[in-house]
Amino acid sequence: MKKTVIIFTSILLLLSGCDVFKQIGGAYQLSQCEYTYHSVDDIQIAGINIGDGSRLSLSNLASISTILAGSSKMQTIPLTLTLNMNIKNPNEAVAFLNSLEYAIEINNLEFTNGKIDIPLQINPGETQTMPIHMSTDLKQLMNRYSQEKVSEVINSFFGISAEQTQVKVNLWPKVLVGKTPIKSPAAIPVIFTFGGKS
Repeated sequence: MKKTVIIFTSILLLLSGCDVFKQIGGAYQLSQCEYTYHSVDDIQIAGINIGDGSRLSLSNLASISTILAGSSKMQTIPLTLTLNMNIKNPNEAVAFLNSLEYAIEINNLEFTNGKIDIPLQINPGETQTMPIHMSTDLKQLMNRYSQEKVSEVINSFFGISAEQTQVKVNLWPKVLVGKTPIKSPAAIPVIFTFGGKS
């Protein structure tokens, strides 16, 4: 990974100058930050508003079970939510970036990917919460994997089943060379668990 980053950095420095060097430094500091799970909110599944999922009503539980069990009759099962991560900068330099791409796996299931175009800056010793607004179609995931596998993931994610949920987030910072964003070849991996019943 270090060799890849060195080659990537060398190429960018040849293409541009000081500003790119600063961006690379900020992205590197971001890779040295500490990432932890904060919360999930704004959950909606097939038009049903679940909030943060911490207190599911009996009607919501019944609706989710019906949706997952009757998925074969549905064309799409849209799921949207916001995953909030805490990012702590324990270093002596500022961590920052202009934008990034991400890919999210839940219990080894490739869940979704996307991008964040909002600049982020974390000063030394500071902690910020970064929201990742994500969406996916559970129907497509069921077609790719299986209805049983996706249902298991959703049940653990919402705390309906006893199993914990492992979430892996890969973050690829982007460096702006002129007006062109260049994606880092090396991802920042973030792994945490939550959900299930204690």
